[in-house]
Formats: sequence, structure tokens, C-alpha cells
Amino acid sequence: QAQLAESGGGLVQAGGSLRLSCAAAGYITSSDCMGWFRQVPGKARERVATINNGGGVKQYADSVKGRFTISKQNSKNSLYLQMNSLQPEDSGIYYCVAGLYGVGYWCDHETNSWGQGTQVTVSS
Repeated sequence: QAQLAESGGGLVQAGGSLRLSCAAAGYITSSDCMGWFRQVPGKARERVATINNGGGVKQYADSVKGRFTISKQNSKNSLYLQMNSLQPEDSGIYYCVAGLYGVGYWCDHETNSWGQGTQVTVSS
């Protein structure tokens, strides 16, 4: 069964950068959309970025616009999230998702597949 597997998280100082990857064999060309979400314990899951199947339509949360870039590389079966100018409020567990669009053109339909997450911690 196809799985999504995130990597690239870690500890970084404020102002630094990280690049998250999601191994997405079985999803990269078959999904209407893919995306990244994040969650802090005790808080609701937060939308971060979404990309369409063709890679040409992207949407970002206002909090990350201009700092984060979502991309996909079909030849490598991979989804990416380049995160620059990181701030402590960007800390959390980042999840990769694939499947159908949900409300507001975010990739969070109830039937979508999710990875296990990767921890990002930004120190001040």
C-alpha cells in the first residue's frame, strides 16, 4: 500500500531555513492535490500550502506567504516544502497530505492520505 513519508525536519534558529521532503510514490501523479499542514500539540491543525496535480497552482497560508515554497518533482516521486526566514511560531509537526481538494481549495478532503509527520522546531 502506498505511503507518504516526511523527512527534513529538525532544530533551526530563527531566521534559518529548512527543506522538508515527502516521499510520495503512488500519490505524486494520481492525486488531484498535495499539501503541507502543521500542528502544535493542543492546537488545531493549520493549513500551510497546497499544490495541484500539475504543479502550476499553489496556495499558501497568509502566515507563510513569501517565506515558504511548495513544489513537487514527479520524476523523484517527491513533494517539497522550502521554508525560509523561519520563526518560532513556525514550530510544529509538519504533515504531508495527498488526495482531493476540500473546502477553500485546500488539500484536506476527509478521504485524503496523510504521512506520520516530521518535527520542526525553531528557536528564538
